[in-house]
Parts: sequence; C-alpha cells; structure tokens
Amino acid sequence: MNGAILQVGDLKQRQNFVPLPYRCVSFQPYDGAMDAKVIEQYVLAREVYRRTDIIILHNNRQEYAVIAVQRAGSETLFTAVEKVEVLALPDDCVFIADPDTDPGNRSALGKAALEHHVSPQQTAIVVGAFDHVNIIHHPNPKMLRVIEVVPPEPPKLYRMVEQVLSYADLPPIVLELETIDLRDLAGTVTPEAYLVPCRSGGLTDLGAPVYFLDERPEQRRQWTLLGCERSLQFHRHYYGDEPPRVEMCPRKLLKPDKNATLLKCCLLEYEFEQEGNSVIVPWGTDLGMIEKALRQLFIGNS
Repeated sequence: MNGAILQVGDLKQRQNFVPLPYRCVSFQPYDGAMDAKVIEQYVLAREVYRRTDIIILHNNRQEYAVIAVQRAGSETLFTAVEKVEVLALPDDCVFIADPDTDPGNRSALGKAALEHHVSPQQTAIVVGAFDHVNIIHHPNPKMLRVIEVVPPEPPKLYRMVEQVLSYADLPPIVLELETIDLRDLAGTVTPEAYLVPCRSGGLTDLGAPVYFLDERPEQRRQWTLLGCERSLQFHRHYYGDEPPRVEMCPRKLLKPDKNATLLKCCLLEYEFEQEGNSVIVPWGTDLGMIEKALRQLFIGNS
C-alpha cells in the first residue's frame, strides 16, 4: 500500500489479502461488544495514525476482530477515520503465534495459515518474528510443486524458490517438494560401473565404481550413464558413442499433477519455458529468472 489510503468496501470478500508493509497493522486492546455495528461506531469515533489501515481488536477473553479503515488523509500524524469495514469477528478469527513466520512474507503467512487449518472463509492473525503482527484474510495460498533431483540435499532449486518467496511481490505460495533420488535410479540397473554427471551430487557409493563425466575420464569403460540428454551429448563428443543410460531429467520423468510445477532442464540455457501448468528453468538458473517464471505461472504476462 506504500502510504496510499486504503479504500474499503470490498475487502471482506477478497482472498489472500495481506496488508503490506505490516506497519499499517495496529494491534489494540478493546473491552466493548464484539459486534460489527458497535465496532464500526467505536472505530469511526477514534483517530488513527497516518499509516494505519488495519486494526486488530483483542480483549481479555482472547477474542479478536479485524477491521479495515479508510483514513481521511496521511498528512498529519493522526487523522480521522472516514469509513470502516469489519473483515472478521471472533468466530472467523484464528490466532497464531509462530516466531519463525515472517509477518512481511505473504507466502510465510499462507503457509502458517495452512498448517493451522485456517479455512478460506477465516482470517489468520499471526504474531510472528520479533513479535510483529500481521493478517492473512481468507487464506487460499497457491500450491507449487518443486521437482528436483537429490543428492545434493537439500535441493538447490527448492532453496532458491524459498529465497525468492522471501522478498518477491507474489501471491502467497506454499511449496511442495518432490524429489527424484538418483540413488534409487541407479539401483534400477546393475552395471560394471556408473558414469554420473559430476562430483557435486555426492554420488560416490553406488555399489560399483563411479566415474564423473565432467572430469572426462581418459579411458572409456563399460559403464552405464546416469544422466540426461545433455550428458549423453557430452559422452558422444568425448567417446563417439552412446552408452546404456538411466534417464534422470526431471522434465522427462515428470508426472502430470493438478498443482503448478517448477523444475529444471539442462537443455535450457538462457530462458525458461512453460508447458501447461509447469515451468521449466535452466539447470543454472538464477533468482531473477525464478521470480520471473513464478510471476508468469501465477500472475500471467500482465
């Protein structure tokens, strides 16, 4: 909202409403009736700080109400309230104390609401990190399946998406990690030796000698390649043939799912691609590309 005056009137029906920055949320004691009309008159009769948009009223019975206010202005330190919209009364408020939740992160708030079984008809009031307070009104976070190979663990792509969600201006997104374990794939064959893409995966003990394609072993052996199409291209260049291969590309192993999906592919280098509700980023993707991909996936090209 960035200092602009909040316009009330239709916020009550909005899903995933998170006021940001959360300094616009005021947490106030209240000893009156938890009734919409009474609360409206109470708030209209008060002045508010020039950045206040949301008021959370609470009493000693641990009851809560969430109110949106439309201020008369922002020029003076305190200002009158012009309009009021009661977003939630006690029956629809769920109080959550979670010091690990960032109250400035829509996705973190969505995750907290989901973990505490807050319904899309309720409002979660979250006391999060540093005892700061925010709400997510009518939480209905988007679900994102992240498909990644392991090891290494934790998967890099998953951690990168978490990092993007910590700062990007995106709707609440809750992650679901789906791993493809290279050790399980290796166990589907019993070769004399394995050839794997590189050492960074930590694949050193597979029950047979392990060689690393990125080190370009001098001697061609009777190995099975645990790799994708790009690894196969490297092998053709190095040795002039195609070995037996176990596919490891998340794009090739993808199973359709109703949820939006993010995964990586070595054949992409500088751009990402979208296929239905799946977005595929390059293996060497960066945070900026991931944010762009998520924006296209959940917001579109607008």
